Amino acid sequence: MATPLLCLLGYALWAILLVLYVGGQRAFQVVTGKQAPNAFPSGVQHGSDAYWRANRAHINTTENLPIYGAVVVAGMLAHADSSRFAMLAVTALAARVVQSLIHLSSGSVMAVNLRFSAFCVQLGCLIAMAIEIVLPSA
Repeated sequence: MATPLLCLLGYALWAILLVLYVGGQRAFQVVTGKQAPNAFPSGVQHGSDAYWRANRAHINTTENLPIYGAVVVAGMLAHADSSRFAMLAVTALAARVVQSLIHLSSGSVMAVNLRFSAFCVQLGCLIAMAIEIVLPSA
């Protein structure tokens, strides 16, 4: 399997891991009687800061997965099989994981700045990947 497709699978698995973490936290709260099953309103902060950061890390990952997927699939269909395209896919995935881990670890100003930096790396990679697709000799 091509590296970019493996990275796409890795991205999806990372999103699944995050949702399992968030879902596990919710299930624990419900099973222990600390929360009702409907006590987790969408878009409204609930739970501890750590839980909410995990929730946001999951949401951030899932909202960017379709974009990453579209670029990778377009690249594969366009036969963008250069080592540069593969390296950009790996770097984007690594930056996503780093962003999520920082999100999980802290909400400090430094963490937010580092998260944003990791996000910028991802955007840069996606733009470079798109250029590779459109202008393969660039």
